[in-house]
Amino acid sequence: MVVSINPYNPQKRLIRIVVDILERGGIVSYPTDTSYGIGCSLYIKGSIQKIYNLKKRPLSSPFSFVCDSLSEISKYCIVSNYAYRVLNKVLPGPYTFILPGTKLVPKIMLTNRKTVGIRVPKNEVCIQLVKTLGNPIINTSAEEPDPLIIAERYKAYLDVVINAGIIPVEYS
Repeated sequence: MVVSINPYNPQKRLIRIVVDILERGGIVSYPTDTSYGIGCSLYIKGSIQKIYNLKKRPLSSPFSFVCDSLSEISKYCIVSNYAYRVLNKVLPGPYTFILPGTKLVPKIMLTNRKTVGIRVPKNEVCIQLVKTLGNPIINTSAEEPDPLIIAERYKAYLDVVINAGIIPVEYS
């Protein structure tokens, strides 16, 4: 299913439809500030495993995840005073930060060093998805700027693709 959502003023009703799919363990493709991502709820291990299979990635190489704010990052990561100042200056934005994870982070998402990759993209659709869901969303690149091509390429894996227009791929 492809859902077209206004990238500047996301329709709450459509965001809710996608969040309902995420809450049921669905896998979605969604826009970020750098590319389209593929993700699921941080707390549905079976869905996370499906994304590992989709990306043909070993469990020893965890995905990053998307938060909606710096305050949400502090629930999932240990943020030193220095890190807070840096994050506060550059977020939201096209950056992934590696920080020590807290006990709220599922083990499947932690590296051997107990760190996680975390982002707060400057994209209103992405932020509204995370806020409405109430927890972070796994983040890996779909490696394609066109959501309609993403829908076709990954149709066996994705439950919904958000169409917010073409996003040229930039790596964070």
